[in-house]
Amino acid sequence: MTYASFSCKAPVRSGLARICSRAAALAALLTLIVSVSGCAKLKARDLLNKGVAAFKNGQYDAAIENFKGAKDTDPTLLNARLYLATAYATQYIPGAPSPENQARGNQAVAEFKEVLETYPDNLSAIDGVGSILFQMAGTPFDEKKFAESKTYHQKHIDLRPQDPEPYYWIAVIDWTLAYRVNGEMRLEYNKNNLKKQVKDTDPLPAALRPEYISKSGALVDEGIADLQKAVQLKPDYDDAMGYLSLLYRRKGDMVESAEERNDLEKKADDLLDKIKEIKQRRLEQPQSST
Repeated sequence: MTYASFSCKAPVRSGLARICSRAAALAALLTLIVSVSGCAKLKARDLLNKGVAAFKNGQYDAAIENFKGAKDTDPTLLNARLYLATAYATQYIPGAPSPENQARGNQAVAEFKEVLETYPDNLSAIDGVGSILFQMAGTPFDEKKFAESKTYHQKHIDLRPQDPEPYYWIAVIDWTLAYRVNGEMRLEYNKNNLKKQVKDTDPLPAALRPEYISKSGALVDEGIADLQKAVQLKPDYDDAMGYLSLLYRRKGDMVESAEERNDLEKKADDLLDKIKEIKQRRLEQPQSST
């Protein structure tokens, strides 16, 4: 063997040995990573199960800690994130003004939105954030939160247009806002007309009608259309019928003639009769045994 041939082949054998050695080390490292990852996933699922058990028993603080642990241990565990957001939302008390209560609501919103960053089409998170924003918007009154809540219910419609519930919730928000404006206008009118008071059941004074249409006309029309769609999709949707009745009465404060108002009042009353019929049928239906 010449020196030249030896110097050519030896580096090749040495290079292959180094490659094999590195490959073996990499394989060992990958095995270790997979093993650690598998242990983390098992631990996260165990924490999730403990959290679910605590949640079902009403132990929300313990549930939250377990869900947080599961989320931190395995950030890809979607149910841990959803349960954590739901646990915060469950602890939120609508109308309670304490900083702690507001913090729980904000935590729920943040967790649901974090889920949507990774899973933008997750309906549970979409409905969750829409619901908690609606609850938080009432007291103290926050029109921006109501508007934001509507955007999430609209996202649900965009994804699942045959589901009746998001149409209902958009209409509930529309009625809430239109009813508030109506009440404020009546209150202001009564302050300025002490000898000619307007009751809640009276038509809105004609002088106030243009302003009310300007502020709430689009909301009332949208709410009526969405509730009609909800009832079309779910013919026995009595809750939707109830709010449709209320919105017909708000629409009655926007029309010019007494005949138009009376027609809307009749539609509202007819819906109340239909709701009674639906509830009666449900009572008469045999209850399924468990």
